[in-house]
Amino acid sequence: MSQKQFLTFAAFIACSIGSIALFFPMILLVEMKAATASGAALVMARTAGAFLLGVGILNFMVRADSASPTMVSILFANAMIQLFILPIDPIAYFTGVYGNPMSFIPNTILHIGLLFGFAHFWRKTKTEIAANHAKIA
Repeated sequence: MSQKQFLTFAAFIACSIGSIALFFPMILLVEMKAATASGAALVMARTAGAFLLGVGILNFMVRADSASPTMVSILFANAMIQLFILPIDPIAYFTGVYGNPMSFIPNTILHIGLLFGFAHFWRKTKTEIAANHAKIA
């Protein structure tokens, strides 16, 4: 898979889940996560949705960009987002916040895949930039 294809896939996922969380938080919380929908949970779901939608739009906008320090930063930040998000759903399930193992297993698998993808393209882009600088020097 090319970097452009990967970023398009990541953008689609982020925009899809972000839109559901922002515009239909009850579906995300109750039906997808098997969680209780309190007022605070709805606000946090919408906040997370807005964030995901913004990240998805960013990834879509840069998907065809060439290797640059900015692209390295975007890929690294995306990898860190995946790393930081990774334990949240399993912890929520094992502490009783989510009522169903399917509320975290698919997301956990997705976050692991996205983490490895972003890390791969971050490293590849960083190496490409270093090689280009070595040719110039």
